[in-house]
Formats: sequence, structure tokens, C-alpha cells
Amino acid sequence: MRKVTSGLFISLDGVTEAPNKWQFDNFDHEVAARMASHIEAEDAVLLGRVTYQEWVHYWPTSTDEPYASHINDTPKYVVSTTLDRVEWKNATLVKGDVGRELSRLKQQPGRNIGVAGSPTLVRSLLERDLIDELTLLVHPVVVGGGKRLFEGGGALKRMALVDSQTTSTGVAILTYQPAKRT
Repeated sequence: MRKVTSGLFISLDGVTEAPNKWQFDNFDHEVAARMASHIEAEDAVLLGRVTYQEWVHYWPTSTDEPYASHINDTPKYVVSTTLDRVEWKNATLVKGDVGRELSRLKQQPGRNIGVAGSPTLVRSLLERDLIDELTLLVHPVVVGGGKRLFEGGGALKRMALVDSQTTSTGVAILTYQPAKRT
């Protein structure tokens, strides 16, 4: 069965917003390799509304490879309760029950279903136990302000660390899966 995976750039103070403003001085070959393996392992992408609206104006005409080809050619599922349509090649709007849609997608043959960016969607999926694997690329920077992955509130969720690596520039790449309940 396919897995739902998420990989997020995150600062020491938990900020996930606008990593393009704070992560590139630590973006080394090890981070690039991890990103490449993440995109090679997925053949579907889940996007939240905000990420979709930010990306739909950039990626369709971008030449930033290898991600431009990947995100443009891969089927995308845009989760939104407010959009009426999506206008990006290979994009499908998910307005209904995202859990039901993910269950349907996970039953289909294929590789992982990756959540691209979309920290609000990631938080929602974690709350509903719909993420099978979460990778945080923790950058050695305190951003000070911006949208954080966890804004407060929410139920206790236990996660198990299944892989860790520290890159040459100090990025901690931490991969978690939901802890098995006993």
C-alpha cells in the first residue's frame, strides 16, 4: 500500500513559512540528495490551498530543475474547501473528505503520495492520523516570525524517530512515523 509522506523545511523555532528566505545558505548536497530521493519515491502530490495558490503562478513556467519537471508532470491533488477549480496541468481539486480521498489513493498501485509544502494541511493530516511519515529538515536558524508547523492546541501525538542525519552545514534531517500504540 502507498504511504502519505511529508517533508518540510523548518527552523529551530518551528517556522515553516517562506523557507526561500532563510534556508539556502544551509542547502548543501546532502539536503539536495534527500530531496531528490523524496521526489523519486512519490508519484502523486497533495497540496493545500495556500501552497497551490503560491505555486501555480511559479512552477508551470519554471526551469528550476529537477523539481519543476517533477511538480508539473506529477498528478496533484489540491485540498481546499474554498476553491471552485484548479488550473494546473495534472491537478485535481479535493473538496470533500480528504481522508476518504487519501484512502482511495493509497489503495491504487504506485509510489508514495507526497505532501508538498502546505504546513496547515500537514498539521491537519497529522491530527487525523493520515500521515505515514514526516521528515523535518531542521535548519540551524531562528527565524523569529512566520507560520509555524504547530501553532498550539491539538491532541497529544507520539511519533517514533526512524531515521536521522546531520548534514555538513548543520541541517538535522529527522524522519518520524506515528508511534505504534500499545
